[in-house]
Amino acid sequence: MATRAVSNWDVQQNTEAGVTLSRPKSGPAYRADIDGLRAVAVMLVFAYHLDTFTVGNLSVWGGFIGVDVFFVISGFLISSVILREIDDSSFSLKEFYRRRIRRILPALVAMMLVTAIVSCYYMLPSVLYAFAKSQLAATFSVSNFYFLSTSSYFSSNVDKPLLHTWSLAVEEQFYILFPLFLLLLKRFFPGRFKAAMVSVAAASFMLSVWAVHLSPVAAFYLPATRAWELLLGAMLSIDLFPRVQSAVGRNLLSAAGLLAILACGFTYTGRVPFPGAAALVPCGGAAFIIAAGETGGSVVGRLLSLKPIVFIGLISYSLYLWHWPIILFQHLTMLQPRNASNHMIKGSILVFAFAVATLSWLFVETPFRKGRLMLKGAAAFRFAAGSGALLALFACVILATHGLPFRYSQRQLALASYVDLTAPGREGTCSVESGGPTTPTYDAAHCLLQDPSKKNYLLLGDSHAAHLWYGLHRTFPEINFLQATASGCEPSVKGKPATGPFDRLNRHLFGDICRPLMDYVFNDYLRSHHVDRVVLAARWEPEDLPRLDNTIRTLKARGIDVLLFGPIVQYDSDLPWLLVTSLRRGDPDLPLKHQLTDYQELDQDMSALAKQWGIDYVSYFKMLCQGTVCTEYVNSDTPLQSDYGHLTPAGSMLVSARLKADRSFKMW
Repeated sequence: MATRAVSNWDVQQNTEAGVTLSRPKSGPAYRADIDGLRAVAVMLVFAYHLDTFTVGNLSVWGGFIGVDVFFVISGFLISSVILREIDDSSFSLKEFYRRRIRRILPALVAMMLVTAIVSCYYMLPSVLYAFAKSQLAATFSVSNFYFLSTSSYFSSNVDKPLLHTWSLAVEEQFYILFPLFLLLLKRFFPGRFKAAMVSVAAASFMLSVWAVHLSPVAAFYLPATRAWELLLGAMLSIDLFPRVQSAVGRNLLSAAGLLAILACGFTYTGRVPFPGAAALVPCGGAAFIIAAGETGGSVVGRLLSLKPIVFIGLISYSLYLWHWPIILFQHLTMLQPRNASNHMIKGSILVFAFAVATLSWLFVETPFRKGRLMLKGAAAFRFAAGSGALLALFACVILATHGLPFRYSQRQLALASYVDLTAPGREGTCSVESGGPTTPTYDAAHCLLQDPSKKNYLLLGDSHAAHLWYGLHRTFPEINFLQATASGCEPSVKGKPATGPFDRLNRHLFGDICRPLMDYVFNDYLRSHHVDRVVLAARWEPEDLPRLDNTIRTLKARGIDVLLFGPIVQYDSDLPWLLVTSLRRGDPDLPLKHQLTDYQELDQDMSALAKQWGIDYVSYFKMLCQGTVCTEYVNSDTPLQSDYGHLTPAGSMLVSARLKADRSFKMW
């Protein structure tokens, strides 16, 4: 296993709770406020993944910025250690990596082993196979590249309990080169040391700003677009910025820093191009707090130094490692108290994760770092090699057997093979993917080519429109189905409103991926081309209705006929997994228990809206359900849907066949 070069939590300890910066300084040796800042960062990430914390109408939509705060902390602390040792001529790469192994590897290996064992029990073969690939990538510290290569709108996170290791990999890759970079600068360019560091950080920042528009997913995962965040912390350690000596200045600076971090946590959403320029706000906030604490105390510093907050900071590494697999496995295993509410489930996850993190800190992190199991000398590197070999062997066995299929019956394997096998909707040409690692390209000349010998219908919407194309164009050969779809893209004249001030600013500056396509369709194509009908379909939510009403009004005013598909039946887990689990448990009602019932009310509201406008409406609930029981199988070995809601190829054909048989309206 590649050694953990550094970590967000990597510090020198000389007290039970403290951080000692090796670089000589006039301020206090122990920075309890940095432990507190870690606590803020890890809780932002946890709340974001758990989707559990709200204040009024605000939620922690932007909790992902906690990772960026960690990057700044890590850059500051590790640079302080390295530079002090370089100045003292005592720096050793061997010792540097030995310390990193002691600090980081034991807890990481424990989490990965437990995760692999649980995955082998619960995951379907195809999902376990994908997990094994991610385990190999995490073992060799390249999981960020792996998840970049597998990012897809249609892929779920069920096979990604190691998804959070991407940030550890970024740091590992950065710190493989960073000590060498510092050594070379100190030796050959001592007079240009600060200028060189600023130049590299500026180049990384500009690359990040550019990459979020060219390839957002690549910008998120690549170390080159994240390096400036760690270098920002490093620049704090070399006194590149003026020190704030006055108490008033420290209070203002630290308060501004905490406010910036929390504001981003509550207002950033997935629509914010990130990291790019948007990451400058939370990273700057972390830098403000660190800088303010360099010369004395502040109100924010004392708040962050409270013992309960410091304790969370102390266990933050273990909490970060364990929280995501725990969240994912609770969802996968469906283990929860009987008749538990959503809040009760999330509360249980929170308590359990804190308990596991505390145990990990007490019995894994601490003993291996400075207790009786402390890895000294060559033992540290033997531990790294041995644990890496064990994890790699575990993954290779899974890969060689294609996911340990002997755990399931033939029928269960047949159902499992449909996970994520969504009906093809001409992805990459007529259905562009907004979450992929490359810039999407829509082929308008091909996808909007009309056939004068047929009726021309325009299929418009997101992936819930795209999965209909497969069945529709086969079931209705007399109709030419044009297509303009994009993942996560509501088919509307006007886009969804921004949900926060930073979101509004970023959308104003950068726009979003689906708007150019919708603007072209509504403002250009439909004004210059006649279509016989526009077919609207999407993953509708109640807040979409006002915009949908406006879209129908616009189309009707132009004399365009509209066919509206309502919300599809949806589940809180992948339907193939629910079906397999129901067979293993002998519980045929299991999928019904996990059906999301809120969409039935939305279906009724949309039906009323369609009736108000006098347009045809397709209700999946009327088509597929009898009472509360809905169609789950196309046949005994084929599920209707491939995940929470997308149709399989056979499912798309079944829906189209039932649509053709419905005499309540004419499709043509």
